[in-house]
Amino acid sequence: MTRADNLYYNIAAMKLEKFTDVSLKILTCVLCAVAFLLTFTVSDYYIFNRIGFDEGEFNFFFVLSQWVKKSGLLLIPLAVYLNKKSCADIAKYVLPMFVIISCFVPDGFFTATSVTADSSPAELVYAHINEFLPKAANITFFYFSNFLYLAICALLFVKHGYKVSAKSFVYLPFAFLACTPLNIFENFFDISKIPQGSFLRFSNFSLWHFLAVLCLGGVTVGAYYFLKNKDRRLQDDFLLAAAIVLLIQYHSKDSVIMGDGYNVYHTVFACVPLFICNLGVYVVCITIILKKRVLYSISFFVHAAGALSVFFYFGKEEMSNYGIFCSYSILYFTFTHCILFALAVLPTALGHYKFRFKDAIIPLVYYLAVVIIAAVASALVTSASMSFSYNGYTLQEGEWLLPNYAFTQENPFPFTVPFIKIRIWKYDLSLLYVLGLYAFYVGIFATMNALYFLFLAVRKAVLKRFDKKPEADGENLAQSEAAVSQAFESEENDG
Repeated sequence: MTRADNLYYNIAAMKLEKFTDVSLKILTCVLCAVAFLLTFTVSDYYIFNRIGFDEGEFNFFFVLSQWVKKSGLLLIPLAVYLNKKSCADIAKYVLPMFVIISCFVPDGFFTATSVTADSSPAELVYAHINEFLPKAANITFFYFSNFLYLAICALLFVKHGYKVSAKSFVYLPFAFLACTPLNIFENFFDISKIPQGSFLRFSNFSLWHFLAVLCLGGVTVGAYYFLKNKDRRLQDDFLLAAAIVLLIQYHSKDSVIMGDGYNVYHTVFACVPLFICNLGVYVVCITIILKKRVLYSISFFVHAAGALSVFFYFGKEEMSNYGIFCSYSILYFTFTHCILFALAVLPTALGHYKFRFKDAIIPLVYYLAVVIIAAVASALVTSASMSFSYNGYTLQEGEWLLPNYAFTQENPFPFTVPFIKIRIWKYDLSLLYVLGLYAFYVGIFATMNALYFLFLAVRKAVLKRFDKKPEADGENLAQSEAAVSQAFESEENDG
């Protein structure tokens, strides 16, 4: 082979590699978008608590295939965007078989509907709204996503070849576990047969409530000690993987066609992310990706405290869909809020970002904007629902939709607030309550962050008092603080 031939083949190989990389990134992005749209159809989460052989249930292998595909939504982005070969090895050898199995869809999946012979006129109105994506679109998105999975796996073979490391598959159980369908445990109990006063029931200030708070601390502290001695790149990769898991689990709640879902909101309007923790999911994930100072400050000041505060009081029970400790609503809340809190505080705890109280100015404006937008949106949706109709029936008072974005319509606290109304279209909001809500949460945010600074001050004082090598460790402490400050200033200049 001549030198010219070698040059030709090298150029061709470089072009093929570039084409493969670009194609992988584009197809992965499209796959994530299609997966997102699928959550607004029947949603494959509908199947995970209906495993069996009776009418309306789904066979084990179809359910398993959908579970593995969920894991693929974690593995593929890590393989493509972070170039994790272990994830690529798992994806290209495990995913294709299960994707093909999922193509043999059991009868009843695409025809699933919340409409029954006993559906009330109001339920029919909302079912009509929820089915805004036709079943043809559901079928198209489903099979198109399968095509994307297979195309991505084929390109991973082109990029990495057929050789794999056996060690790669060590990570498969972790990916599978991270994407566990949180409603799968409902196959083992019938909530309607468990008495309201049962020990298994979740409620405020119960044992299960206490264990949820422990989970919050355990996840955050455990992640910190796992990562603190790792290099910065590995820390970033871990945080990004956790952010992807958070997005996958967060979007599991949107089975709007069936009326399944988290908490008591069962319409497509409930999917609008205007609760502070709903927004927090997107903000912290974008923060992990972009690493911008303003996003770090919003995540740490607003969303960390917001996620933490709701663990101490879960709201009035008539406003919440409490089940037993392993019901979907409870597991969904605990899982997503634990990861949300951890991702909001870990960048600061690990020294990626140094929070200062003056950084709270933009978060305060941000949260004010959230409350205003949430209040207006709540009132507009309720006003619009007053004229929702289907098949000649229009919703009546008491059937109107109260999305309650950011709790701007219904007070979750066990006390009332004097009603000073402000009308937005056809709906009256309590102006005093909305203003008080903003002030209350700002107080929580400030208190949580003040406790953080108090902890740092006490820790520094204790270390200084009991340190046997004050000069050396003082020098190390100064070097550490200087390094964080330098990183912060560099970030500030870049941002």
